[in-house]
Amino acid sequence: MLNGAIDSALNRQGHMDLMMVVDAGFPCPDEVELIDIALTEGVPSVMDVLTELKRFHSVEKVVMAADTKEHNPTHFAKVAAVFGPKVEVEVISHVELKQRSYDAKTIIRTGDFTAWGNVMLVSGAGDRWKLEKV
Repeated sequence: MLNGAIDSALNRQGHMDLMMVVDAGFPCPDEVELIDIALTEGVPSVMDVLTELKRFHSVEKVVMAADTKEHNPTHFAKVAAVFGPKVEVEVISHVELKQRSYDAKTIIRTGDFTAWGNVMLVSGAGDRWKLEKV
C-alpha cells in the first residue's frame, strides 16, 4: 500500500474491526481517525479506494445504506462485487450507517460525490488460519 497512513490503518485492523470509505460529504466523527485523501471532485472515488484495499485487506462483510441500493443501484452492485461472492453484504439505514461510523477505527474520505456512496468494511480473519478439521 503506497499511502503510509492507510497502510498503518490496515495493519491495526483486527478481526471484526470497522473501516469506512466515504464520500466527500460524509459527516466523520471527530473521535475516529480520519485519513482524508480527497484531491478534487471525484478523485479518488470510493471504488478506486476499495479496489486498492482489496489487494491488502481481508474483508468479511460490506455494509451499505439502503439508500445506496435504491438511488444508486449500479454503485451498490459494483461495491457488492469488489470483495467477491463469499463476502456478505449487509444493508442498513443511512441513519444507522452514520451512527455505526462512531465505532470505526478509521475512516478514509474520498473526493467522491456519489450520493449515499459510503461503505463500511468489517475486517475478516483472513485465510491464513490453520484448522485441524474443516
